[in-house]
Amino acid sequence: MKVTREDVLHCAKLTHIQLSEEEVEAMRQSMESILTRAQHLSELDLSNVQPITEAMKMKLPRRPDEIERAFTQAQALANAPDSVDGQFRVPKVL
Repeated sequence: MKVTREDVLHCAKLTHIQLSEEEVEAMRQSMESILTRAQHLSELDLSNVQPITEAMKMKLPRRPDEIERAFTQAQALANAPDSVDGQFRVPKVL
C-alpha cells in the first residue's frame, strides 16, 4: 500500500510527534511495509478457520485462600509521612 509524505505528517500531527526530514522518509517506508504485510494477511482464505478465544487451554494452579496477618497496624504506619488515630492521613482531593 502506498504511503505518502503527507500521510506520515498527518499521523505525526495526530500523535503530537515531531519528525525530522530523515525520520519522515524512514517512517514512510516503515508504514508502507507494515500496511503491505497487513494487506497480504487480508488476502488469506480463513473461511474454515475457527476463531481462537484463548491462546492455551490449561488449568491455572490454585492455592487455598488463607487469611494471614502481614503487618501490625503500628508496622504499617511506621513509615507513613502523616497518620491520625491509626489511619493514613492524606491530602483532601475534593
